[in-house]
Amino acid sequence: MTRIFETPLYPYRRSPDQDAARPVRHPVIVVGAGPVGLALAIDLATQDVPVVVLDDNDKVSFGSRAICFAKRPLEILDRLGCADPMVAKGVTWNLGKVYFGDRRVYEFNLLPEAGHRRPAFINLQQFHFEKYLVDRLRELEAAGKPVEIRGNSRVTGVEQQNDGVTLTVDTPEGPYHVEADWVVACDGAGSPIRSLMDLDFVGRVFEDNFLIADVRMEAEFPPERWFWFDPPFNRGQSALLHKQPDGIWRIDLQLGWDIDREKEKRPENVIPRLKAMLGEDAKFELEWVSIYTFQCRRMEKFRHGRVVFAGDSAHQVSPFGARGANSGLQDADNLGWKLKLVTGGLAPEALIDSYDVERIQGADENILNSSRSTDFITPKSETSRLFRDAVLDLSERFEFARPLVNSGRLSVPCIHDGSPLNGPDVEGMPARTRPGAPAPDAELAGSWLLGRLGGRFQLLTIDAEAPDRIDVGGITVERVALAAKDDASGALAERYLGTAKSAVYLIRPDQHVAARWTSFDRAAVEAAVNRATSRP
Repeated sequence: MTRIFETPLYPYRRSPDQDAARPVRHPVIVVGAGPVGLALAIDLATQDVPVVVLDDNDKVSFGSRAICFAKRPLEILDRLGCADPMVAKGVTWNLGKVYFGDRRVYEFNLLPEAGHRRPAFINLQQFHFEKYLVDRLRELEAAGKPVEIRGNSRVTGVEQQNDGVTLTVDTPEGPYHVEADWVVACDGAGSPIRSLMDLDFVGRVFEDNFLIADVRMEAEFPPERWFWFDPPFNRGQSALLHKQPDGIWRIDLQLGWDIDREKEKRPENVIPRLKAMLGEDAKFELEWVSIYTFQCRRMEKFRHGRVVFAGDSAHQVSPFGARGANSGLQDADNLGWKLKLVTGGLAPEALIDSYDVERIQGADENILNSSRSTDFITPKSETSRLFRDAVLDLSERFEFARPLVNSGRLSVPCIHDGSPLNGPDVEGMPARTRPGAPAPDAELAGSWLLGRLGGRFQLLTIDAEAPDRIDVGGITVERVALAAKDDASGALAERYLGTAKSAVYLIRPDQHVAARWTSFDRAAVEAAVNRATSRP
């Protein structure tokens, strides 16, 4: 049977743009058909923003690569209409366990509270993830939405004008030129667009190597995240085990810095390492092997004129904490609605500058956490190692020590505190739903709160009166009216009211809170909408 990553999903077809007398102009061109580029294209298409995706490949990624997808990105994918098959295929998990040597020192639950539609994480190979996104893009295309994906189309030139960008695109039938109002580079860590524009990263490269092995085997291990410090099968180093669909297990083994990378990837060297971990009698097959070195870096700016960078092309982090793809999907979530308003003439270009502010904040938060994780996992001095080992010993018996253990602070959504888009706040309401925060879910009678939010500006009212619709300079704000009693569990009141008796929330199209009040005030809402769209 042909494997997914061997099947062309968007093979090259000649485009009418190649036969045009002069370059054809598109509102948005996305370069790169990985998870971030596909998610952004889907988001734009659902909002009726014409978008073309260019990719130098014609199929999904080889190897499982990113596998851990967190609750917030799953909520974003719900809004895009493609989370259900991913969750159905993926391995759901909430529980993690930490080992020191051959002892389990403690475990943790990443989603200890009820009232959320999605789990803390699913594990799903990146090629499955991308396939579901391509399927969704094809659905939209078949429904007449303005989206197109062009395979075997490599961007080899970028020329900026004041009001757009001209790209040179190389194809099996030769190059052609195409124009765009906006170009979004989602072309990965080795971004050709970044290279063509002579841009680079700032940050750290960590001096260590890790072996990734995807192993096919039948095992009775539960669907949990297991992390070892100094295990007996990899002394002085670390290890990680995750379950994936279809009987595949992801194993990460720290190798150290001074190694022969090509030699370590050979099956005759990988298999003894895995048998030391799994047992000499373990039966398994190698599916995919790679060796990676940590990098925690980002571009100084994500917007350069009419070219915007997202995902790994803009920032890179170590894989501990599952922050790479999850952060990239939040980039797409942040950018899509802003491009919609700007290309539609409803917001100034300054709104795209807010993407730079908010997502650089997200990247810095991820880089900080990833750097700290890496420093804890791979201590750079004997003093650091003694401290780490003492913390691990204490964590087995004392709860106070467990937050100090850092086996990869797992991905959480960024709260955009200090964003120029944030409007007013009031005292007495929960901190978790302050302006800049993503709206948390809550189970309602027969539905989920986040299923009713997103894709447009909305007023969420809880035990408060407000008009059903408000027009603010061409932007329609629709009301979602709820009562605290709609949620028998009390999660809605706990997450949105606090000590307040009523609440009015202005929710952005990406389900982040823009502003909140205890009662409706039209002038205040209009001012908050204008601020959230960078309008005077």
